[in-house]
Amino acid sequence: MTISPTISAEELTAIVNGYHGNPFAVLGPHPYEENAVVRAFLPHAAQVQVLLDGEPADMQRVHPNGFYEVILPGRTLPLDYRLRVTTHDGMTYEADDPYSFPPLLTDFDEYLLAQGTHLHVYERMGAHLAEVNGRTGVRFAVWAPSALRVSVVGNFNNWDGRRHPMRFYHNSGIWELFIPGLGEGELYKYEIKTRYQDYMVTKTDPVGFFSEMRPNTASIVWDINKYQWQDADWLTQRSALQGLNAPISVYEVHLGSWKLKPDGDGWGWLTYRDMADQLVSYVKEMGYTHIELLPVAEHPFDGSWGYQVTGYFAPTSRFGTPEDFMYFVDACHQAGIGVILDWVPAHFPTDQHGLSFFDGTHLYEHSDPRKGAHPDWGTLIFNYGRYEVRQFLISNAIFWADKYHIDGLRVDAVASMLYLDFSRESGEWVANRYGGRENLEAIEFIRAFNDRLHELYPDVITIAEESTAWGSVTKPPSNGGLGFNYKWNMGWMHDTLRYMSNEPVHRAYHQGTLTFSLLYAFSENFMLPFSHDEVVHLKRSMLDKMPGDLWQKFANLRLLYGYQWAHPGKKLLFMGSEFGQWREWSEARSLDWHLLEQDDKHQGLQLLMKELNHLYANEAALHEEDNSWEGFQWIDFRDGQRSILAFARIAPSSGEQVLVVCNFTPVVRDDYRLGVPKAGDYREILNSDAQQYGGTGIVNSEPMTSEPTAWQEQPHSIRLTLPPLGIVYLKRS
Repeated sequence: MTISPTISAEELTAIVNGYHGNPFAVLGPHPYEENAVVRAFLPHAAQVQVLLDGEPADMQRVHPNGFYEVILPGRTLPLDYRLRVTTHDGMTYEADDPYSFPPLLTDFDEYLLAQGTHLHVYERMGAHLAEVNGRTGVRFAVWAPSALRVSVVGNFNNWDGRRHPMRFYHNSGIWELFIPGLGEGELYKYEIKTRYQDYMVTKTDPVGFFSEMRPNTASIVWDINKYQWQDADWLTQRSALQGLNAPISVYEVHLGSWKLKPDGDGWGWLTYRDMADQLVSYVKEMGYTHIELLPVAEHPFDGSWGYQVTGYFAPTSRFGTPEDFMYFVDACHQAGIGVILDWVPAHFPTDQHGLSFFDGTHLYEHSDPRKGAHPDWGTLIFNYGRYEVRQFLISNAIFWADKYHIDGLRVDAVASMLYLDFSRESGEWVANRYGGRENLEAIEFIRAFNDRLHELYPDVITIAEESTAWGSVTKPPSNGGLGFNYKWNMGWMHDTLRYMSNEPVHRAYHQGTLTFSLLYAFSENFMLPFSHDEVVHLKRSMLDKMPGDLWQKFANLRLLYGYQWAHPGKKLLFMGSEFGQWREWSEARSLDWHLLEQDDKHQGLQLLMKELNHLYANEAALHEEDNSWEGFQWIDFRDGQRSILAFARIAPSSGEQVLVVCNFTPVVRDDYRLGVPKAGDYREILNSDAQQYGGTGIVNSEPMTSEPTAWQEQPHSIRLTLPPLGIVYLKRS
């Protein structure tokens, strides 16, 4: 072996064996005495030439594994050259040298990234198509501060980590490399040689924009800036459509199982573009205002439903490309439908290609399993005390609003973030610095996330899945709150389902279970959820939860949905529940759409949901004031003996009211007297027992004229018939 005359044997060995931490100090063009030298490591090459001003200069092979160099007499930097490479199988090609390009990360960007205050990490990190010094290619950047060496690997270099080691920025811990000649669609990963016991691992790009279809895990270079959006009208009015006074009715969807299509001998997923047609038109017809998607960020395991994310910046490739997903969101907006994503900053999976033990250290997670491992889900918990981790997550939230025009984020498992002892026994958790159970770092992160996102996108909503009595979840951080716009009302959901599970004959003893929610209904900005979590894991479908025979099950469910849509709070219902799916939901199969063809009771339930949505949107009293007593008044909550509830929903701006009466027993209540606030004729605007909904047809078809008889603390009253297991909505003409 001939030792290079221009570098030490130690440096040469480090490059050839793939552990040199500063490849730009060796490779590429460098001054040498009064000349210039160009060095390249090309283990697949049999011969290499430097093409300078069109003239070739043969490079000397100074190491049998493929290290080449040439001294260029009288030349000084900078040099504009290309490499001509002849491979061992006789092929010849020309390419620019990645190590001839300057650093691309600006001092300002590096400062922000190092401080953990960069709000658009995705503009600097990941893989970006770029033009540098007139050459096109891809700029790669990844955070791995403790790595010994990081390389970009892919088909373009035979996945050889020695070929494209990256430049290291000591202040920020970022590795960067521009590889000329690469383009969109290129597969890549980062090969990381760690300082931990010679451990070397290949990782998916944490800020990658597109990924291979599972079980493959490579990132894919993709230009996410080329889609031409057509949703300007929606964005200009979004603030009014998502505010506290707006009707918000959410259809929660798992894209992989809403509906399947024929695919060869079996069934396959609809694509994003299929769903832009079929799902959007269905949701529009049904009158929902928003679609909430179970996590679409890339995930390797179908059975996680998307809640174990490995690609936070990549919509899953299961259903198409990034611009296909943009097309879906755009179609929603053009139809007047908002899009909410489930977002998972609480934990991430242990898959080796993901974020875990990323650079040979616990970079994204806590090293102490009492803080860094989730006992229920077998996942890892983000280290919210690390500025760079918070920067990663906050930038990700902003990314979905920025690049994909997402209208809201529903934040999963907030309670698990807030409490250090969440799902842990004594001795399995570490107290905070004050000796308490609150996760102070997570609280600070949540507040910062909501503040930063709302500063940039004040009309994008955030929704907390928070199942405890934590205070001020929807109050601004400046007032000591967490800063969410809405909170799932899990207490209302559990109490209501508990009440409805009772046989009607027993409901008289549980009236307080139903009315308890109004003791706290205005303490937060609530959303009322019957979500996917309530129709899995042997909890049974919404229809199958209802007690009684077939008629009673459907009647109970119609009554329940009517009550949900009348109760203060925004609405959410999981797909399939709107037409009475019998089976529990499974991600592995389509919803049972055939039920709509087999039994008109399912059609009736679906029609009720459609008309509930339209009524809810059209009647200001049902949505204008969800968050104070100005929008709600009890008429009668004491009639537990007959299991009847009566209340009014009020639109403060106009004074209009919708009166609601619920009969939670299968007994028809003839000549029921209801107190009303004003004299006049009252008409029934919805009755869940109407025949078109599958009911028995006990309706009040004629207007009801009030009498000057005070009743239920109201100055007037009317007489009506209450349908069995039914709900009626009334309005004064």
